Amino acid sequence: MEYIIEMLGITKEFPGIVANDQVTLQVKNGEIHALLGENGAGKSTLMNVLFGLYQPEKGKIKIRGQEVRISGPQEANALKIGMVHQHFMLVDSFTVLQNIVLGQETVAGGLLRMEDARKKVVALSERYGLKVDPDSLVSDITVGMQQRVEILKMLYRDNEILIFDEPTAVLTPQEIDELMDTMRGLAAEGKSIIFITHKLNEIKAAAHRCTVLRRGKSVGVVEVAATSKETLSEMMVGRKISLEVNLTPQSRGPAVLTVDKLTVRSRRQGHAKNVVDGVSFSVSKGEILCIAGIDGNGQTELVHALTGLMPPDSGRLTLNGVDITGRSVRYRNTHGLSHIPEDRHKHGLVLDYNLEDNLALQNYFLPGFQKHGFLRREKIREYALELIERYDIRSGQGPQTPARSMSGGNQQKAIVAREINRNSDLLVAVQPTRGLDVGAIEYIHRKLVEQRNAGKAVLLISLELDEVMNLSDRILVIYQGVIVADLVPQKINMRELGLYMAGSSPAAAKEGGH
Repeated sequence: MEYIIEMLGITKEFPGIVANDQVTLQVKNGEIHALLGENGAGKSTLMNVLFGLYQPEKGKIKIRGQEVRISGPQEANALKIGMVHQHFMLVDSFTVLQNIVLGQETVAGGLLRMEDARKKVVALSERYGLKVDPDSLVSDITVGMQQRVEILKMLYRDNEILIFDEPTAVLTPQEIDELMDTMRGLAAEGKSIIFITHKLNEIKAAAHRCTVLRRGKSVGVVEVAATSKETLSEMMVGRKISLEVNLTPQSRGPAVLTVDKLTVRSRRQGHAKNVVDGVSFSVSKGEILCIAGIDGNGQTELVHALTGLMPPDSGRLTLNGVDITGRSVRYRNTHGLSHIPEDRHKHGLVLDYNLEDNLALQNYFLPGFQKHGFLRREKIREYALELIERYDIRSGQGPQTPARSMSGGNQQKAIVAREINRNSDLLVAVQPTRGLDVGAIEYIHRKLVEQRNAGKAVLLISLELDEVMNLSDRILVIYQGVIVADLVPQKINMRELGLYMAGSSPAAAKEGGH
């Protein structure tokens, strides 16, 4: 039997869109098979069909040579298929251990028996190098840790076919390397892995073969080792792509945002430490200042304090010379601050609203969009159509598309369109290209540089070292809530930046190496 999975001629349609159009995917036993495509190309849809979350209109699925009908995740699990979704499916208020055994609990005499489960989870985490604390609440752990929990959930169920949907979108460079090692280890043990991504470096690092999707159709299957990244990216988007960013030197203007001794205490119970510890810096007109750091070093709390989502415990924030420390989110939004948030679902969109309402979220109360307290629907529609056109936001039903049903990349484009179009003096962009394909990354980088060149101040918070090095005029490194370095990208290399992010200066590392 050559293939463990065969999806033959799969067609899946949604209102206004054919997400998968006669797609065929064949995966060999023990291989890491990449599924590459732009945002909205139909990758996640195809995997949701394999996992039983969607039923295809046409086509058939064979597992281990037998034709099967997968009507839901329980049946997928029975066929030993597991999936780590792009947006994790974890219960925040449960512990790591409770999340892993959920739906597979051992019960005796009406009581949960967790001892055996705990032993199995600890053994699995040691065997695969997925260190987790079984008793931590999911709400308290980093996204990298949450992903380990998702992987352990699959291993706990003895799954043999593992689907990873954009698994590295939320990880730091170090965590990505660890994940690649984990995947190679799993494949070496005979597990078959489907790896959905649009990151070409990762495909080259881990995958054996790759199926490329473009706009719902399969455009080819290639042997990864024999195929260049340039060929892969051209197959994916249908044109040549350049991620080279040209930052023309320009003089900086006056400071737009000044942060003075900002401190935020941990909100976790029993943790008294400062997660942002006396941070001071300023961002000026005409510059991209990047705050780089490994996830979980205070970036999220710093951004929440800057944008008004969380009050700081001490310190001062000044925007265009005005003290905004105690001001509301709306005040900041209407006085020159735009925010592309880290979590597009939690803070970027109202998923149950349609696209046009999401695009008008910060404008609907302004005179152009309402009259005597009534929304002017035709104006909101016009505005939405203009942004959809200008920012190439793709969706099945145009402005009326529910935000929830759009692909991750198009959700992100909608947020970028809304925030940049408000023409603010300061754009706070938090991981703006997380989970995006090369075409969308190229586009968003261009938009950020346009903001800088137009004399706006851009504060970029990124975990992607390439992005940090390519896009920044200046780099501040944050480690354990403290700014530990102020760097110019031309004067350092990626390895040195990585060392600063890990909390050791390159000079100290050199001395330690003698």
